[in-house]
Amino acid sequence: MIQLIPFVAVGAGLLILLLLVLLRPSAPAEGSAGALVAAKRTLESLQLGLLPAGLVEQLFGQGDLSYISSIGSKDLNNLFLAERKRLALAWIGKVREEIGVLKEFHVSQARMFSQMSRWTEISVALEFADLEFQCRVLQLLMRWRGPYAAPNLVRRTAATAERLCAGIDQSLAFLTPRLPTSVRG
Repeated sequence: MIQLIPFVAVGAGLLILLLLVLLRPSAPAEGSAGALVAAKRTLESLQLGLLPAGLVEQLFGQGDLSYISSIGSKDLNNLFLAERKRLALAWIGKVREEIGVLKEFHVSQARMFSQMSRWTEISVALEFADLEFQCRVLQLLMRWRGPYAAPNLVRRTAATAERLCAGIDQSLAFLTPRLPTSVRG
């Protein structure tokens, strides 16, 4: 009878393990369409919404500051600088968030959709790391010195993000529908 206890304990343990495996939520299939579409939407959000040169120049350019300063009201100037700082930090935070989504997608699933060499993979990983570092530095500078502290770093960060987005866009090009060419005569 005593020899039966270890077998019953092992059987009960295996039964519990089987139940845990059966009850765990199912993982999405590798290469699922949802992940691809989410990555494409994130990419479009960055390329069309956050990174256009006109938006970056409007947000971090000196034109609005010059106009507000010309009015001569110190309170209005302080209010403008506080709001522009809040807006700049929100922009940087959103860029970091979207880049994080792309990085997560790239790390988990991009190898299945593009034939990248190891050097290309390392290059993309370094670009992600560089971009994240630039965003962190920008956030620190914006908090410490305000929204006009580093205009060149802002432009360089936006250019790095655009370059990275262009590379990822090439690997997801099959998700963009092609417009039919016109048929001649």
